[in-house]
This record gives sequence, structure tokens and C-alpha cells, in this order.
Amino acid sequence: MKVHWTDTALGHLQAIHDYIARDSKRNAKRFVDRLTRKSQTVGLFPESGSIVPEFDSPEIREVFEQSYRIVYKILADRIDIVAVTHGARRLPPHL
Repeated sequence: MKVHWTDTALGHLQAIHDYIARDSKRNAKRFVDRLTRKSQTVGLFPESGSIVPEFDSPEIREVFEQSYRIVYKILADRIDIVAVTHGARRLPPHL
């Protein structure tokens, strides 16, 4: 299934990159690459992620890469990546 990154999730990815790049641009790129590869796995196995507790809806799921949550929504024809946040943070209700 095709994986689509929303503008919000792309903004999160950029912020993560920028934060890590303060110390190492190389590590920032490597970590962002890991996050994007993980999202491609979701396209192959959409229901492999856990249901997001804040929403308790079977079509909104999450997978983890280290301490980051990749939150996605399963649609009929694609997967939307809607957020990438640190696991210690709660998700905003508007996702």
C-alpha cells in the first residue's frame, strides 16, 4: 500500500532532523532515514502497528523507532503518516 506523509508529519520529521543536526548532521540524516524506512514497512503491513491509546480507533495506529512514535492512519487506498513524536509526549487531539 502507498505511504503518504502529511505536511504535519513532514514538519515533525524536519524538526527532529534539525534538533539532532545541532550535534551531528550525519546522525540526523541517518535517523531520519531510519524513520522513513520504518514508515515503508507500515505500507507492507498496515495492521502491524499498535492502536494509538489516545484515539482507540483501529484505523489509527503507531509503530516505534527508538523512542519516537510514527502515527499513521489506514485509509482504503493508502497509509497517511500523520505524526512523528517523541514517545514521552501526548498526541494533540486534532490528529
